[in-house]
Amino acid sequence: MKALRLGLAQVDTMVGDIEGNTEKIRAQLAAARAAGCDIVAFPELAVTGYPPEDLVLRRAFCEASREATAGLAEATRGLVAVVGFVDWRDDDAYNAAAVFADGRWVDTYDKQRLPNYGVFDEERYFRAGRRTAVYRAGGVRFGVSICEDIWYPGAPLDAMALAGAELCININASPYHRGKARERERMLATRAADNSIAVAYLNAVGGQDELVFDGASVVMDAEGRTVARARQFAEELLVVDVDLDEVAQRRLHDPRRRVELRARDWETGAEFVDLGVALETSREPAMGGAMAALMDEEEEVWSALVLATRDYLRKTGFREAIIGLSGGIDSAVVAAVAVDAIGAERVIGVSMPSRYSSEHSKEDARALAENLGIRFLTIPIEPAHAAMLEMMADVFEGSDPGTAEENLQARQRGNVLMTLSNKTGAIVLTTGNKSEMATGYATLYGDMAGGYAVLKDVPKTLVYRLARWRNARAGKPWIPERSITKPPSAELRPGQLDQDSLPPYEVLDPILEAYVEDDRTVDEIVAMGFERATVERVVRMVDRNEYKRRQAAPGVKITPRAFGRDRRLPLAAKYR
Repeated sequence: MKALRLGLAQVDTMVGDIEGNTEKIRAQLAAARAAGCDIVAFPELAVTGYPPEDLVLRRAFCEASREATAGLAEATRGLVAVVGFVDWRDDDAYNAAAVFADGRWVDTYDKQRLPNYGVFDEERYFRAGRRTAVYRAGGVRFGVSICEDIWYPGAPLDAMALAGAELCININASPYHRGKARERERMLATRAADNSIAVAYLNAVGGQDELVFDGASVVMDAEGRTVARARQFAEELLVVDVDLDEVAQRRLHDPRRRVELRARDWETGAEFVDLGVALETSREPAMGGAMAALMDEEEEVWSALVLATRDYLRKTGFREAIIGLSGGIDSAVVAAVAVDAIGAERVIGVSMPSRYSSEHSKEDARALAENLGIRFLTIPIEPAHAAMLEMMADVFEGSDPGTAEENLQARQRGNVLMTLSNKTGAIVLTTGNKSEMATGYATLYGDMAGGYAVLKDVPKTLVYRLARWRNARAGKPWIPERSITKPPSAELRPGQLDQDSLPPYEVLDPILEAYVEDDRTVDEIVAMGFERATVERVVRMVDRNEYKRRQAAPGVKITPRAFGRDRRLPLAAKYR
């Protein structure tokens, strides 16, 4: 059997930590060598971290990236290695992959297709490559591409396949959203089968600001079947023997390649590069790669929230987290995520009851803290609330109590949490969900105050599902049952319920998904079966609260259209 041993180093890097990232790469090079790998690959921009954003506009940063990449050459002895980095040459920056062979930097591949949609701004930073290479290593021929290059049919994948490449190594930093791993595998299966080429898709893992990368690297055979898969949300060196004989056999039975070559007058547009090494390909039997199962939706989202929160705190230097505990579902889920992310000993829960706080809410907040094993503080806001009402009495005289008086309580709670943050150095994790952020059902400088918004992109109905899932995983009511079942309320006035201000969440969330994520019109959403008055009301709330979302803390992206990174609308705009 002609089989190539391939290592996919699914690593968690940090933007700008060039020294730390290259040390991680060196460690994985050694691990790949010990595993008997012929080739080992690293994610897109592994040297610099992804996305480096405007750091790329600093020439010194790009030059440091290139210098550090060159310094990896010696560590690649006995291997072929593909390493993502920012390259600087010809007075411009490239999203590039260095190709090393036995201690030598032999070639550089430049990303050809630069995404400029959603969370991506690569046209702003990089010059596109134009060259497709096929690398020869003895009897092995393979190509290299970067992320977006493989999402399109055609170049560069077709050129390398037609030129005889048996394997395409595609390195990525592909951000997560719900269901993304399955979407990627459907696309990759099509690319592999259409081009009769094995595809090794390597993805980054880890959190970076609002983005989280889920790993789930895969190897596809030439028929589009998944033959190996790395875990989601975890660092891993995936090692697999790629059957190159299977690629040749597939091509014998597929006439499309011959037809396409004839149509191109036998010109593929690919350049051959000899790496000057011969790889061991005689392996009997071949080693099958690991096949990690893909998670179900609740586990996947929970894992994304945990990893993103852990990495945000680690990469920004925070050791502890503070969370305001209301006794409700949102703060309970945030606290549970924080415990999974950084450990109970580093989480502080704060109950801040007011004159309107119910006894069951105070009890549920304490029960949650006991269940999670976190430090619990009770700081009543009534003295500050009463003092503020007295201070504003003359100004408010003659008007009925309303939103301004209610929001005083939320702002006093925000003040307490931020003061504790200043005193302890812990970060405040906000507890608002996507349904609230969408409709503006949140208080500026109150419950929106904080450093990281764990549930910012999680609809309320999904919050409930996550709570149920985490309790089932724990085998006990880790999150108090009453926090899940009681009607949600901000408790800023007697008898207040969320449904006094919002449609029921099971109605609201599908409308929000249609309007925010799918850009459906009012008429289209009404045609889906919703009442026109309700749809028009929700749309008005979304439109007029863009200014609040601009001032919200960064938070984890878990849907295809997150506020801020994906969905960006003008504040002053007349169109409705």
